[in-house]
Amino acid sequence: MGESTKQIATNRKAYHNYFIDETYEAGLELKGTEVKSLRAGRANLKDSYAVIKGGEAFIVGLHISPYAQGNIHNVDPDRTRRLLMHKREIRSLIGKTQEQGYALIPTRLYFKGPRAKIEIGLARGKKLHDKRRALADKDAKRDIERALRERQKG
Repeated sequence: MGESTKQIATNRKAYHNYFIDETYEAGLELKGTEVKSLRAGRANLKDSYAVIKGGEAFIVGLHISPYAQGNIHNVDPDRTRRLLMHKREIRSLIGKTQEQGYALIPTRLYFKGPRAKIEIGLARGKKLHDKRRALADKDAKRDIERALRERQKG
């Protein structure tokens, strides 16, 4: 029985700016009003990244808007939140992120059953020419699919 997933936010710029080599799933340590705000879909992954400090993983720059009915229980929307991962995953990430040019970039935020999860990608930065090539490939693929659709109609 697979648990249902509900998409909250995606970081579409991550795939444009980085090569994502591996992805990891992690839980988020959240306060009550943050969960309610996420259920309303009020999160932004832009400019966020993950770091590993003292054997624990943290997400920095993840913006979860304050819950409208949260009053005094709301917390700082841009606070650093702890990621819930297995120790062996964190240890392997420590070794990989110390390599030249690797970073931990969140790619999507979603609910898996009742729990909020975040997908983190082990990413290498793209150079400008890589970005241009990716855009050219995307345009070419779109043109080919358009031509095939028109050919099937006619």
